[in-house]
Amino acid sequence: MARSRRKLGEILVGWGVATQDQVESAAAKAKTAGKKLGDALIESGIPEEQIAKALANQFGLEYVDLSSPTVSSKVDAKLIPDDLIKKHLILPMGKSGGRLQLIVHDPNNLELQDTLRFRLNAELDLRLSSRTQIRKFIENMNGAAGGKGSKAVDPTQSLISESIDKSVDKSVDKSIDIVGDDAPIVRLVQRMLVEAVKMRASDLHLEPMGDRVRLRYRIDGVCVERDNLPKRMQNSILSRMKLMSGMNIAEKRIPQDGRIKIHVDETPIDFRVSACPCYHGESVVLRVLRPDSVKIGLSNLGFEDDNLANFNKIIRRPNGIFLVTGPTGSGKTTTLYSALDVLNKPNTKIITAEDPIEYNFRGINQCQIREKIGLTFSVILKTMLRQAPNIILVGEIRDREVAEIAIQAALTGHLVFSTLHTNDAPGAITRLIDMGVKPFLVASAIQAIMAQRLVRVLCPKCRAVDPDPDPKFLKLIGCTPQEAAGRVQKPVGCDACGNIGYRGRKAVFEMMNMNTEIRELAFKQEPVSKIRVAAINSGMRTLMEDGKLKVLKGVTTPQEIAHIAQIEGLE
Repeated sequence: MARSRRKLGEILVGWGVATQDQVESAAAKAKTAGKKLGDALIESGIPEEQIAKALANQFGLEYVDLSSPTVSSKVDAKLIPDDLIKKHLILPMGKSGGRLQLIVHDPNNLELQDTLRFRLNAELDLRLSSRTQIRKFIENMNGAAGGKGSKAVDPTQSLISESIDKSVDKSVDKSIDIVGDDAPIVRLVQRMLVEAVKMRASDLHLEPMGDRVRLRYRIDGVCVERDNLPKRMQNSILSRMKLMSGMNIAEKRIPQDGRIKIHVDETPIDFRVSACPCYHGESVVLRVLRPDSVKIGLSNLGFEDDNLANFNKIIRRPNGIFLVTGPTGSGKTTTLYSALDVLNKPNTKIITAEDPIEYNFRGINQCQIREKIGLTFSVILKTMLRQAPNIILVGEIRDREVAEIAIQAALTGHLVFSTLHTNDAPGAITRLIDMGVKPFLVASAIQAIMAQRLVRVLCPKCRAVDPDPDPKFLKLIGCTPQEAAGRVQKPVGCDACGNIGYRGRKAVFEMMNMNTEIRELAFKQEPVSKIRVAAINSGMRTLMEDGKLKVLKGVTTPQEIAHIAQIEGLE
């Protein structure tokens, strides 16, 4: 009959490392909290290394001290995939005769051992070390390879292994079928969607390459590579995406659009899906639409106090056009939706014309553009005016017809919100005139124009004062070394921000109110340079100047604002 294994507490008491009272107290705490005894003992003050040594003794395994150079030099991380090392906190020490010497921290995890035997196609000879020593060794190993923060996203787990080895994430919408021969593919796609939401991604990109399928997330405006999926999985993954989004899975020659809706942590999340035929297969991009992203409040968008007061006055005017300008992805829609959220009252009728409708607002009449059946912006706008609205939102002014109808609506007593693709606020005037709108209509209908950009915000948990900011970037944003001294901050990197130093984004604004002088310049079709000078003389703060204020407040960095300068070509 096999000899029964000694208990962990008994070993520690026998070694004089812990008292019987400590063991009993930790055992009671572990039972109540659903923890392992070893973890409870560590919390009670027993050294983690002693716990690891006692576990090795209990299971008859060799204890490995990774702080010893002699031992650590035997670790050969190339023997197993990097994702398994990071995910499970394991380290290989050698392999011979089909057996792999593996350092682990939990000898009780039999399920993991079975999974590793299957994944690595090898029998395991286990060694034991503490969780802290293994994690520290892996961090040092990664630091030597790429340096801290070398990747914006640290892929601590492989999406593929996680989808095959684990059951489906409970936060995923239960209506999604997880049964069938392709269940691992189903779980993989579900995990992508949930992970993208939890990592605060705005977009998820699945891009077929010649030998792989690249998965990237756009986080705070920057694309980061999350994983490279095997080429053999391409068709199954793309078919699953198209099936979930209501696309025709048999059609691969033309672009398609669709939507996916799931629940993540009980919050409904929409994904706007676009499939585009490319050389190596269909590229699929999913835009993450969070219902709370347009209800963050005007004060949290990034407005300085004076601009916020001005903005609140403009959106409460009885008529006229208010334009928000900027490139795609600069937050124009979020700004206008935030304004509508403030104005959405029972005594106010609001109608929108959008392509597509990204967010559903209760109490607002939202109309979807459908070009294929003739339901264009101009057709909906004409119908809107017969609906007696107080406020109209036009998703985007794209041509003269839509611009003229919007202007007529403004001149007949409606407040009109819309967006336009121009680099700055003064440029919107010349853009409308170039479309063919009569200058006197532009001059009389527009009340204000606001340009905006998004910049990354420094992580509040790890940002630090920059003792020596780069003078090149200070010059680009018009900041002197004297102004910057002790006020400019820099990214550092911590767990909260994924070691990149930034977390979230805010907007920088350029608010131009129309006045007599600017209206006269618009009527005379003067160049945008003259309109800009007049706007600045009348108190407009440029994007650069607004960004400089945020740099001096420690919100963002000179590099982020200088990026805007380079896009605009301003001096």
